[in-house]
This record gives sequence, C-alpha cells and structure tokens, in this order.
Amino acid sequence: MTASDSVLTPVLGSLYVLQVPIPYPMKTVTVLLDTPRGGPLSMVDCALDTPEARQAIEDGLSALKRHWSDVDRLIITHHHPDHYGLAGVVEERSGANVQMLDVEIGRGERYWHMLKEWLPGHVKHMRDHGMPAEFMQGMSSENPRVHPATRITPLREGQHVQLSGKDWEVLWLPGHADGHLGLWNPEDSVLIAGDAILPRISPNIGLYAYTRPDPLGDYLQTLGKLEALNPARAVVGHHGPVMEGVQARARELRAHHHERLDFMKVEAAKEPRTAFQLSHAMFNRDLNISGRRFALAETLAHLEHLRLLGQLYRTWQEEQEVWVYHA
Repeated sequence: MTASDSVLTPVLGSLYVLQVPIPYPMKTVTVLLDTPRGGPLSMVDCALDTPEARQAIEDGLSALKRHWSDVDRLIITHHHPDHYGLAGVVEERSGANVQMLDVEIGRGERYWHMLKEWLPGHVKHMRDHGMPAEFMQGMSSENPRVHPATRITPLREGQHVQLSGKDWEVLWLPGHADGHLGLWNPEDSVLIAGDAILPRISPNIGLYAYTRPDPLGDYLQTLGKLEALNPARAVVGHHGPVMEGVQARARELRAHHHERLDFMKVEAAKEPRTAFQLSHAMFNRDLNISGRRFALAETLAHLEHLRLLGQLYRTWQEEQEVWVYHA
C-alpha cells in the first residue's frame, strides 16, 4: 500500500478511518479522523514517523479539506510505535492536546523518554530468562520512528470524550499494553478497540521488563469485558479497519490462550527449562531476532500467569544465572 492508495472509510457521522502504511507484517495501522462541521479536528492514533505515513495522513487530511495545523486533539490508544510514533510531530505542527489513559502515561509513554536509562534493565530481563547475547545485539536506546509528545493530558477510565458529536466512554483494556485505551459508544454500539482485539491475528501479549506482572491475566479480563460489551462493530488497529463479531472473536482468543497455557504446563513438566528454551516449543518455526524477542515475551506472559496461579514454579540457577521453569 502506498500513500496514494489511502482511502477514507466512514465510520459514524464525521468520523473516518484511514489505513496508514507501516513497514511491518500487518502492512497498515488504523488512524481515525473526526472532522465535525465547524468544530475542531480530532485524531485517534497517528502511526510511525515515516515519509510514507506522513504522506498518507496528509492525503487523508487533504481529502477532508484539512491540514496538520487543524488537529486540535490526538488520542492515543497505546504507546506502541505504530500507534504513537508521530505524536510529537502532530503536537509540534498544530499544538494539539495529546491524550492517553493515565495508566499508560506512567509506564508505556514514559518508556520513550527513558530508553537509555531502561535499556540495561531490558537486557538483564532477557538474559535472566535465557536469551543468548547475540539475540540482544543491535538493541538501541533510540528509535528514530518515534517522536514522543512533550505534554500529555491524562484520560481516566469511565471518563467521556466527544467524537462525531457523540459521547464515548473511556475504557481500560490492558494486556497488549498496560494502559491500552478503548472508546465505547453504546448508543450506536461502536467500539474503538485499537489492538485490544484483532480479526486475523492474536494481539501480542508479552511480559517485558517494564510491564505489569501478569499481562495475560490482564488480557483475559479484557476479553471478558469485550465479550460482555458485545459491540456491533469495532474499529481495529490492523487487518480492519472495521470488524464485526467481536464477542465470538473474544471467545476464540480466550480459547487460544488457554490452549497455550495447557501446552506450557505439559512442556514445563517434561524438564526444567528457561523461558527462551520454552519459547522454541511454543513458536516452533524460523523467526528473525526481533521475532524471537517477541516470542520470549509472549512465552513469559504465559509462564508467569501459570506461576502466579501456583500451577508452575521457577528456580534461579546460580551457575547459568538464569531462571528455569518447572512443574
């Protein structure tokens, strides 16, 4: 997809979605634009800072007869680079008020300001769980595709915001990110879901050095919340931009993670192993270095969920200086 292929898809009234190209397997990320007649322009999410993403957003704004300088508010669903990367640029160009869930400001958003200070902790976290040194080479304290905002206004769960002239309730949907935000419009049964639920792939649920201790437990609760809401439509971050059947998909994803939990219990019972070793059992295919890091994080999320439930244990191996998991 190129910038010239960008298409605005109407969602509700003055609210449109734009699929912006990103250099990842998902190929695009969803950016929302709300242009109420005579009112200020709002964005939800903003993509990576790449020339292609900038051009796609400029084209989308132009199609609505708007410009960067018209953006009054930018709401971020979560801090991951493909959703947050251009936030600082939007802020600089328009003076936009950048808003995130309060939980995400203190953890995820802070990550982009603390990369240099936090990098040794990330490396130690992966090393402690068995990842060889060669898989950590090239990790940088900078990300040129992310320009964090300088001022963030907190949103809180249960608060309401206006989009397309309607009230949307702010939801906390943790798991994929600690402070993942959703927006719920019960009147029209529409959910702005970000990456909390996706139609073709499972959102990555990973345990990292700076995350909450049980992201999978958080995510299973999020799936329960989405199942109970049962929205007629959800605007999703990838492979959308709009999906139906959220309730059924939430049940599928819960079953998927329970299958992985059962698999991890069986694998850990065979012999004590590190999370890195067990990640090769869970993701038994060729992955590049970045993919192996994601695999370790996702495996750890499942192992730690089981450990916190008392269904697995871990022991520090002094000689190897690693944690091993066992039944």
